[in-house]
Amino acid sequence: MRRFRLIPDSTSIAFMRHRLLFLGGSILAILLSVIAVLTVGLNFGIDFRGGTLLEVRMPGPADLATMRRSLNDLGLGQVQLQNFGDEREVLIRIERQEGEAEQQQKAIEIVKQRLVEDFGDRIEFRRAEFVGPKVSEELLRNGIMAVLLAVALVLVYIWFRFEWQFGAGAVFALVHDVATTIGVFAVVGLEFNLSTVAAILTIVGYSLNDTVVVYDRIRENLRRFKTLKLEEVIDRSINETLSRTLMTSLTTLLALFALFFFGGAVIRDFTFAMIWGVVVGTYSSIYIAAPVLIYFNLRAVLAKEGSASAAG
Repeated sequence: MRRFRLIPDSTSIAFMRHRLLFLGGSILAILLSVIAVLTVGLNFGIDFRGGTLLEVRMPGPADLATMRRSLNDLGLGQVQLQNFGDEREVLIRIERQEGEAEQQQKAIEIVKQRLVEDFGDRIEFRRAEFVGPKVSEELLRNGIMAVLLAVALVLVYIWFRFEWQFGAGAVFALVHDVATTIGVFAVVGLEFNLSTVAAILTIVGYSLNDTVVVYDRIRENLRRFKTLKLEEVIDRSINETLSRTLMTSLTTLLALFALFFFGGAVIRDFTFAMIWGVVVGTYSSIYIAAPVLIYFNLRAVLAKEGSASAAG
């Protein structure tokens, strides 16, 4: 019985034929993302803007949707709710109010009063914590440093495992993935918070994994097919790994789409970032990380290094 295959085992797509078009489009996408962040700006969440955390324990299983509707019309700006611990525990994040600590405390009292009115006086208010502007600035700075450190470590890892041309290609692909993800958040207006930073770091790892698979095959085929042009070797390598790359991406996207539609509002922005990251990560490993090697003249560099080794 013949098995159904979504992607054939062997393909012969000339990916490098239109490499200039895709690289140009990728550079344009990075520039547009930077412009969007500078002009439109990011919709920073409470983590980066400051605000108040209120921990409550409901008398029964918490209905987050009903609680969210109850608190959203209080005029306090953004109010977020999420479960933690068991289904009765709720963490409420209140946007930072204009003014000093008195205004933040007043917002807490307003929220407490509304919860008691709508859900009864058996609610247990366990903890209230104010996230000031200094803390939020530190969180933002640490988030940026985490992303930059991840990209730098990727460069070092690829540089030691492969030649420096591979490292440069991988970093360019990661810059594209991170920049376009942040740009989409700016354009769409989704909340940018610590969960988004976690999603970006996950995207870096996912994109790197795809890129390393392609790079491994390119390096292997460079040794096997010494007479082929570099463009032909790259096309052959991508085609040989295409089935694995696309099937991994499709199965990951199936799980992410399920989370996006059925996981609730709390993780929707995080899941959206992951969906976008998987798509652009798959794209960049094929159309950015690989063709960059051509412009660094990888074949000539390897031949020169091989001649030098033989002479020595």
